[in-house]
Amino acid sequence: MKFTAILAASTILAGAAAAQDVDKSDWPSSFTVGTASQGGTYFAYGSGWANLVAKELGLTGGGEVTGGPMQNMALVHTGEAAFGMTTMGPAAESLAGTNPIAPGLEMTQACAMFPMYQTPFSVTALASSGIETVADIPAGAKIGFGPAGSTSDTYFPRMMDTLGVEYERRNGGWTDLGGQLQDGLLDVIAFAAGVPVPAVSQLEVQTDVNIIEFTEEEQAKLLEEFPVSQFDIASSTYTTLEADARSVSMWNFAIANCDLPESFVKAAVDVVMSDNERMKGIHKAAASSLPENWDKNKVLKWHPGAAAWFKENADADISDDMIYGN
Repeated sequence: MKFTAILAASTILAGAAAAQDVDKSDWPSSFTVGTASQGGTYFAYGSGWANLVAKELGLTGGGEVTGGPMQNMALVHTGEAAFGMTTMGPAAESLAGTNPIAPGLEMTQACAMFPMYQTPFSVTALASSGIETVADIPAGAKIGFGPAGSTSDTYFPRMMDTLGVEYERRNGGWTDLGGQLQDGLLDVIAFAAGVPVPAVSQLEVQTDVNIIEFTEEEQAKLLEEFPVSQFDIASSTYTTLEADARSVSMWNFAIANCDLPESFVKAAVDVVMSDNERMKGIHKAAASSLPENWDKNKVLKWHPGAAAWFKENADADISDDMIYGN
C-alpha cells in the first residue's frame, strides 16, 4: 500500500526544555506518525502533534495517511513508522495476534506513549432521509464504516449486528464517505472518531444532518458486548445537536516503536503533554490529552521514555512489568 506523507520539514533549533542538554547522538533525524484517512480526527490531531514535535525538537517529521489504528500498530511494530495512534481495542487484538493485517503476528514492539482522547461511536444521516434513530435505519441500508481496518470498521459493523441492523458495508476515507452521504450514495455513516469529526462539521455547513444517539437500551447492549465506556457527545460539539447525545467510547493512545531511544521519546512526550492549551489549538479532542489520563492504558506496555516522563511529572504508578524491557 502506498501512503501519502504529510511532512513538515523544520530546521528550527530545539526549543523544548526536555530536549536541551540531552545526548541526541542516537536520535533519528526524521520521523513519521501513522494517523488515518484525511477528514478524520486522527489525521488532524496526528499531523498536528507530529509537526509540533518536529518544530520543538528540531527534526523533520509529520503525519502519514494510513488505514488507521490496526495498520498503525503494524507500522509501529515493524518500525516503518516511529510513532502512531491507536485505540485500546485494536491494540489488544494486535498484541494477541489477531490483527487482520498480519494474522498470527503478536505486535509487541508497539509501546504506549501518551493518552490522547476518547473515541465516541456515533451515527450520522441526512435529515432528508428521515433516519432519526438506529431503529429507523432500513434493512439493506448502505453504511459507510470508514477505512478498512480502522477502529470504526473493526467494531461498528459488530455493533450494528448486535443492535439488529441489516446493512451493506462500505469503506473509504471519512471525507469521501461524507461526500457519498451528501450525494445520496450512502444512507448512513457510522463514525468512530474523536469529536468534532471534521467530515461531520463540514457536512453541517453544507446540508442538514441528523446526529443519531443510542437509546439507553442500545447503549447497555454495547457496554455489555464491547470494550467501550459510557460517553456523551456534548451539545456544543456540533451546531446540529440541541442536547448531549448518548454514545459509547474507546480510549486512544499515541504509540512508539519500543526500540526508539528513551531520551527521544521522553522529549517528544514532554512537547505534547506539557502544554495542553497548545494541543487544544490543534484539535478540540486534545482537551482529554492530560497527564492524569495515563491510567487509561491497561493494554500496552509503556515505552521506557514515556514511563519515565509520567512518573516524574504525573506521579504515575506504572508497575515495572508494564514497562517495556523490564
